[in-house]
Amino acid sequence: MEQLYSNILGEGKPFIILHGFLGMSDNWKTLGKQFSEQGYQMHLIDQRNHGRSFWSETFNYEVLAQDLKNYCDHNNFKDVVLLGHSMGGKTAMMFSTLYPEYVSKLIVADISPRFYPVHHDGILNGLSAINFDAIKSRGEADKMLSEYVDDFGTRQFLLKNVYRVTKDKLGLRINLEVLKNEVGEVGEALPTQQTFGKDTLFLRGDRSEYIGVGDESIIKSHFEKAKIVTISNAGHWLHAENPKEFYESVMNFLS
Repeated sequence: MEQLYSNILGEGKPFIILHGFLGMSDNWKTLGKQFSEQGYQMHLIDQRNHGRSFWSETFNYEVLAQDLKNYCDHNNFKDVVLLGHSMGGKTAMMFSTLYPEYVSKLIVADISPRFYPVHHDGILNGLSAINFDAIKSRGEADKMLSEYVDDFGTRQFLLKNVYRVTKDKLGLRINLEVLKNEVGEVGEALPTQQTFGKDTLFLRGDRSEYIGVGDESIIKSHFEKAKIVTISNAGHWLHAENPKEFYESVMNFLS
């Protein structure tokens, strides 16, 4: 059985963080270190087809949740704090509703349990357009990507996936072909009947449209104890845009 790659920081109660679509565990290193200083053993996970974890043709929330269960079983975890952002938040919701005995507290960052239409086409086409046979640097990859993705910050986030396969060749850490084929799975809704009855925190960015007023009743129908907190001066990448307020909101919830 293949195990997910994780970056482990600190000692104490297990606290697992799941990145979003096209992200990786590295995105959470700074906050992970801060949480580890509060008595948590941080497990920053790469989900399948992302980062340093294994690649697979199968990609949906059921298997992502199963991957996490395998990881918890492998480490004898039964009572974890679980935080997921965006796609990772959907995995965290699926996991906690299927395997509630594994989770003591759930934190979901800027995603609702509802269905979201596909909206990553430009990004995926841009990543596909990078010709790794013709480029030698991340700067050249950025130039190719900029024809599809205007926003500099988004490009920097995506280009973290570029790595040196050999001394002379760059490549992508993500399984781009499968993620393009299965991108529809990323927006899938949490099944209606699935619920989680323990303490849950939903964090949303005040400049993000991922959790709107209409989402509050949907959240409560799945997570009866959910608290919804808005992070100021933040969009969808709220943990990167306002890490101080994000950190404080999570610590207030955990304490």
